[in-house]
Amino acid sequence: MIGLISATAAGAAARDRLAAAWPDRTRVYEGPVGDAVRAAFGQCEQIVCFVATGAVVRLVAPLLAGKTSDPGVVCVDEAGRFAVSLLGGHGGGANDLAREVGEVLGARPVVTTATDAVGLAGLDTLGLPVEGDVAAVSRALLDGEAVALRREVAWPLPPLPVADEGAYTIRVTDRLVERAEREAVLRPPTLVAGVGASRGAPADEVLDLVEAALREAGLAPSSLAELATVDAKAEEPGVVEAARRLGVPLVTYTAGELAAVAVPNPSDAPLAAVGTPSVAEAAALVRGGELLVAKRKSERADGRPAMATCAVVRRPGRGRLAVVGLGPGARDLLTPRAKAELRRASVLVGLDQYVDQIRDLLRPGTRILESGLGAEEERARTAVAEARAGHAVALIGSGDAGVYAMASPALAEASDDIDVIGVPGVTAALAAGAILGAPLGHDHVSISLSDLHTPWEVIERRVRAAAEADLVVTFYNPRSRGRDWQLPKALAILAGHRAPTTPVGVVRNASRPDESSRLTTLAALDPATVDMMTVVTVGNTATREIAGRMVTPRGYRWQEETE
Repeated sequence: MIGLISATAAGAAARDRLAAAWPDRTRVYEGPVGDAVRAAFGQCEQIVCFVATGAVVRLVAPLLAGKTSDPGVVCVDEAGRFAVSLLGGHGGGANDLAREVGEVLGARPVVTTATDAVGLAGLDTLGLPVEGDVAAVSRALLDGEAVALRREVAWPLPPLPVADEGAYTIRVTDRLVERAEREAVLRPPTLVAGVGASRGAPADEVLDLVEAALREAGLAPSSLAELATVDAKAEEPGVVEAARRLGVPLVTYTAGELAAVAVPNPSDAPLAAVGTPSVAEAAALVRGGELLVAKRKSERADGRPAMATCAVVRRPGRGRLAVVGLGPGARDLLTPRAKAELRRASVLVGLDQYVDQIRDLLRPGTRILESGLGAEEERARTAVAEARAGHAVALIGSGDAGVYAMASPALAEASDDIDVIGVPGVTAALAAGAILGAPLGHDHVSISLSDLHTPWEVIERRVRAAAEADLVVTFYNPRSRGRDWQLPKALAILAGHRAPTTPVGVVRNASRPDESSRLTTLAALDPATVDMMTVVTVGNTATREIAGRMVTPRGYRWQEETE
C-alpha cells in the first residue's frame, strides 16, 4: 500500500489526482502531517508526501530502522513539478515510484542513487538475495573497474559491465560459500525441496528436515524457491507452516503427476497412502532438474518413526527471450514496456539499423549481436540459443515484432525450455493510418507483396480475396528495385472491384524525420513513386476523402438513418 500525505490545499489537489489514478494502491492519510507520517511509516510499503523535503526529512528521521525495512518515501512539491526519491530508492522502491508518480502527475522524477544516475542495474534491485561486499562491488562497477562475473548456476541477469577477470567479483551461486573479500554473492532461486509428511507431522520436524538437508548438502536456504508436495498434503498444517516460515510458496501436484516421475527411491508406503510411489523426490523432480539430495527422513529425538521426508533438486535457470516491437521509428511511439525490456536484457539481437535506433537506451554491459538485412532466421536462432544459455535476451524488430517481423521465426525456433515474452509495438499500418486519417475504420487486411518467402501465386490469391470481400488493404513491401511489377498487378486486381476514384493513401517513413504522405486515387497512383519504405493503403467501396483525410466509415445503422 502507498500512503499519501499532504499539508496544504494545493498538495491535496495533487494528492487526490494520484489517489484517483491508483485507487487500489493508495490510502490517503488525513490530519496533522506529523501524525500522518508516523502512521503511514508503520503501515505502508511506500509513502508519497506532498510536503517539502526538509520537513519530511525531519519527520522520518526518528523512525528510520534500516534500508531493508524502511518504506520508500517520495516527496512531491505542491506544484507537482518534481517527484523526489528521498528514502529507500532501491530497497523501498522509491526510485521506480518517483518515475511512476512523474508519469501520472507530469512531474520530473528526481533520482540521485548513483547506479540509477548512470543507468547501471543496482545489485540490490535484481530481485535476488545478495550478500557480501555489495557496496564495494557496486562502487567498482560505477568507477569502471574490472569486475568479474562467476556464474556457477545459469540465471538470466540484466546487463552488467563485467569482465572475465577482475579485482572484484560478482558470484552467482546457490551453494553455501565462504565469501571472499571484494565479492558480492547473488542467490538465484534454483532449489526446490520436495516434502512428504504423515498426517499430523509437526511443522518443526518438517522445517528442521529441510534446513538440515540444505545445510548438509552445502546449499543456501536463500536460494530455495519453493516447497513441493502431493496435493493430498496441500492443507497439512505442518507442511503449510514450514513453507510459511521458510518464506516460500507451497506447490502441489496430483498423485498421477508424481507417479509418472522416475525416481531413484520409490516406496510402497506413499503408494498405499496417497497413490504415488514417491512424494518427496517426485515432487522435487516433476518439472525437471538435478537431484542434489536424495530422499531422506526426519530424525525424532523421542525415537519414534519419522513423520517427514525431503529431497532437494536444482532446477536450471530458464532463459528469457523478449521479442520486442520498436514501433515505426519515432521515439515517442516506442512503448514503456518495450523500453523496460530493452533495459532488462543482457543480450540484444537485431538488425543493425534497428539497433542504432535504440542504442542510447541500453544499459552499460549489454552485449549487442547485430547483423544486416536478410539474416532474419540467423538472428532468430541466435536469440533462442542465447536464451537457452540462461541469458535475458531482447530480439528486436520494427513496428510490431509479430507483424512481418522477428516473432514468427523466433517462436518457430523456440521450445518450452525458455520463457518467451511478446512486447507489442505500433505497426506501420497503424502509424500510416493515423497520418492519413481513419482508413482502417472498418474491416481491413495487411498483405506483403514481397515474394521472397511467399510465392506470387499465393499473394495474388490473397489480393483477389481481399478485393472480392471489399476489405481495405494495406500493402507492405510494395515495391523494390528488383520487384517493380507486383504493385501494379495488385492494384489492377483491386481496380476490377473498386471505382477509379477509390482513395489511396501513400505514406513513406511514417513517424520518422523524413516522413511524407499523400492522398491519391486508385487510378492516379503511380507505382514508380513507391519504395520499400512506403506503405500503401487502398480504401474499400465505402472509403471517402473528407477534408483531405482518408476515412472508412464504421457503417453503423444510425449513420444511415441520419444521412
